[in-house]
Amino acid sequence: QVQLKESGGGSVQPGESLTLSCAHTGNPYARYCMAWFRQAPGKEPEGVAGIASDGITTYTNSVKGRFDISRDKGKNTLLLQMNNLNPEDTAMYFCAARVGTCYLAVFRISFYPNWGQGTQVTVSS
Repeated sequence: QVQLKESGGGSVQPGESLTLSCAHTGNPYARYCMAWFRQAPGKEPEGVAGIASDGITTYTNSVKGRFDISRDKGKNTLLLQMNNLNPEDTAMYFCAARVGTCYLAVFRISFYPNWGQGTQVTVSS
């Protein structure tokens, strides 16, 4: 079982940036498929960005060119750099992890057995 804990959320104005972090307790030498999801009030959760163990990244269309997912293996941390934020990015953000490859399921919620508690991101003027 991998424990995940997100941090870095907050309230910002449109156009500003935030960096989310997800610290995990997994084996730093293991291969993980990891992803960020978000859920806005009254909406279904959606996959935002994913990263495979080989470093291949996937983004949902609405964040391409603005968000960047990366992994600091030495610190067992998953990062999400979010630039040019807009009000539509307001949501609770969760990180998720699964040992092994992502296959084609990187944005499938049921694919991940390990989830963090979430960190709130609010974008408003």
